[in-house]
Amino acid sequence: MKQVVQNMKTGEIKVENLPAPAMKSGGILVKNHFSLISAGTEKSSVDLGKMSMLQKARSRPDDVRKVLQEIKQNGFLPTYKKVMSKLSSLKPLGYSTSGVVLAVDPNVSEFKAGDAVACAGAGYAVHADVVFVPKNLAVKLPPSVGLDEAAYATLGAIAMQGVRQTYPALGEKIVVIGLGLVGLLAVQILKANGCTVFGIDVDPENVELAKKLGADEACERSGNVNSMVLSFTEGYGADAVVIAAATKSSDPVALAGEIARDRSRIVMIGATGMNIPRPPYYLKELEFKLSRSYGPGRYDPNYEERGTDYPIGYVRWTENRNMKEFVHLLGEKKIDVGSLTTHRFSIDQAAQAYKLISGRRTEKYIGILLEYKEEMGEPKLKASTQEVRSDGFSGPRADAFKKNPMTVGFIGAGSFAQGNLIPGLKAIPGIVLNTVCTASGVSAKTAQNQFGFKYGTTDSKEVFSNGDIGTVFIATRHNLHASLVVEAMKSGKNVFVEKPLALNEEELASIESLYKSSDRKDLPSLMVGFNRRFAPLTLELKKFFRQTGEPIVVNYRVNAGYIPRNHWTQDPVEGGGRINGEVCHFVDFIQYITSSQVEKVFAESISSDNSAITNNDNVNISLRMKNGSLGVITYLANGDSSLPKERVEVSSGRQSAVLDNFQYLHLYRNGSEKKVGSGRLDKGISNEVNMFMKSLSSDRRPLITFEEIVNTSLTTFRILTSLSLGEPVLL
Repeated sequence: MKQVVQNMKTGEIKVENLPAPAMKSGGILVKNHFSLISAGTEKSSVDLGKMSMLQKARSRPDDVRKVLQEIKQNGFLPTYKKVMSKLSSLKPLGYSTSGVVLAVDPNVSEFKAGDAVACAGAGYAVHADVVFVPKNLAVKLPPSVGLDEAAYATLGAIAMQGVRQTYPALGEKIVVIGLGLVGLLAVQILKANGCTVFGIDVDPENVELAKKLGADEACERSGNVNSMVLSFTEGYGADAVVIAAATKSSDPVALAGEIARDRSRIVMIGATGMNIPRPPYYLKELEFKLSRSYGPGRYDPNYEERGTDYPIGYVRWTENRNMKEFVHLLGEKKIDVGSLTTHRFSIDQAAQAYKLISGRRTEKYIGILLEYKEEMGEPKLKASTQEVRSDGFSGPRADAFKKNPMTVGFIGAGSFAQGNLIPGLKAIPGIVLNTVCTASGVSAKTAQNQFGFKYGTTDSKEVFSNGDIGTVFIATRHNLHASLVVEAMKSGKNVFVEKPLALNEEELASIESLYKSSDRKDLPSLMVGFNRRFAPLTLELKKFFRQTGEPIVVNYRVNAGYIPRNHWTQDPVEGGGRINGEVCHFVDFIQYITSSQVEKVFAESISSDNSAITNNDNVNISLRMKNGSLGVITYLANGDSSLPKERVEVSSGRQSAVLDNFQYLHLYRNGSEKKVGSGRLDKGISNEVNMFMKSLSSDRRPLITFEEIVNTSLTTFRILTSLSLGEPVLL
C-alpha cells in the first residue's frame, strides 16, 4: 500500500510502498478515501525534520536533557545507537482521515465491514491507503455526510473542544483570533451554538472567508482592532476569546487580554507565544485555559488504545463524542468544509502538497485533502511483505527443507531491538536477515532499510510459514511473547524471545506443554533475553566465586527510575508490570551467580498514598536458593536519576565483590582489592546474541536451561503473590 512518510534525518517527504497495518485487538482496518493535511501541526513536523542536528537539539532542549540523562544511566555508545536509530527512522504523517471499514476485530461490536467512518489519531489515522484505528478513535458517518467532508472530523473535534472550554452561552459575543483552518471551524461551531462571532486574522482573504462562513464581523489585525471589538460588544469587551493562531509571537495572547471583558474566558487552541501580560489579566481577573486537542480521552492509553470509554454521566464530551457531534453538524449542513478545501492531491502527489505548507510552492491554501483511489484488487486485507517476487508470491517462498538457523526472522523492532539486538545479529558472520515484522508498515520499512532485511511485513504468519527462516527473534510488547513463542516452536523455528517469557502461569503452561508432549531433542532451541549473565564482568564475577564451596549471598540494587502508571509496561494485560517485565533479569542473574534455583520468595513494597506512585515499583525481595544461598533484590523507582542504575554486592567464603553498573568489578580477597573493567557499560547483550547463534550451529546445548527459565518466570509470579499476601511463598 502507499503511505506518506518523512525521513527524520533528512526531512524528505515521500510516498512509500509499505505493508498494510496488522489488525490488532480493539480496532478496525479502514480503506482511506480521503485524509486532511493539518497545515499547522504537520508544518511543525516538516520544519523539524529539515533542521540540522544542532538545530534539532536547540529546538528541543527537553529531549537533549533526556539524552544526557540516558548517557549517565546507560553509557554513551548505547545511547548514541538509540538516538541514531530514531533519527534514521521514517515518521508517519497525518491524523485525520475518512474511509470505509474493511475488517473489524471480533471484540469490537460498534462497527461492521462496509461502514463509512471518520478516523483520528497520530500514528493511526495517517496518510495511507489502509489504516488501523482503535474503536474510540473512529465514528460512523450518516448518509448525508460525504467522505471528503468527514476527513475534517479530527480538526473539527479540536475546534469543538476549544469552543467547549469557553463554556459559550446563547447570545454571547465571542472573538476568534486566527482564522486558519481550526479558527474557521471554530467560527462555524460558535454560530451553530447561537453565539455572535467576531473574527481576527492577519490575512485579508481569511477575514473575508470568515464572513462568508457566518462570522458577524471580522477584520485584519491592525491598530483599530480594539475599538472595533469594543463597538461590536457594546462597550463591554468579548465574553470569551478563542485563540486559534499559530505564531511564535505572544501578540495574540496580549490582544486577547486587551479585548476581553471583565472576568472573561480566554482559551488557547493554537500554538503561540505564551508571555501573558500581567496588567490586563490581573485587573480583569481573566481566566486563561489551554484546550487539549480533541477532548477528554486524549493521551489516555486506556481510552485511546484499549477502548475504555468514560461514562457519559461523568464525562459528557469525550474526543469520540466531539467527533460524532461535529459529523452531526456536517450532516445538518450547519458547518461548511467545502469552502475550506483549497487543494486536492492524489496520494501519489503528496510531495507537492507538502511543498505548499513548507512555503516552497507559493499558493494560498487552507484545507488540503489527499485522495486515495480504489484500484482493482486493492487494498489487500491481509498484511503482506513489501517485496513481491516474479512468480507473484508475496514474500519469500516457504520451503521446509531449507531451514538454516543463521537465517533470521525478527518480530517486533522497537527502540531496544534496533539499538541492541539487531545490530548484534548483523555483526555475526554468516547471518542472513530475512524478514522483519512489525505492527506498522512504516516501522517495518524503517528496520528493513536500516539493517538490510530482505523483506518487511506486518503479518507474523509470514515469518512462521517461511521455510527459509530457521531462527525467530521476538521483541514485541510483553503480552504477545508467549503466544508467539508457541507458534514459532510449532513451526520448527529456534526462538530467542526478549524477557519476559510469559506474564502468567497459564501462558507459561502453554510453553511447558510443548516440552512435556515432545522429545526435547526434537524441539527447536528456546532462549530468553536474560543478557546480564553474559556480561563480561559477570563472567569474571562467576569465575571469582567458582571454588568457595559455600553458599553465596547476593545483594542487587536497581535504581530503575520512575515510569508513570499509564505507560504500557504498567498495564496488567499488555505489559504485566515491572516485576514481570524487568525484575526477572535480576532473578536470573542471582540464579546464575549462585548456581542454584529459587525455592522461596518474600517481598515487601513501600506503602504510599500518592496516586502517582506504583508501590510495587519500590520493593525489597528476598530469595532463598535451593543450595542455601541467598539473594536480595532492592528495586527502586524513587531514586535520583543521576545514580547509576545497577550495583551488585556478592560475598562467599570470606571473599567479596562489587559490580558497579557493569562498568567496573571490584574483587576482594585476602585483604586486597583488584579492580577489573574499562568503564564501558556492557550488559552482555551482544555477547548473549552471539553465543546463542553460535550454539545453534554447534551442539545446540541451551545457554540457559529450560528449568532455569521456568524457575525465573515462576519466581516473578510468586513475588507478586508474596506482595499480595504479605508473607513468604514457596515455589
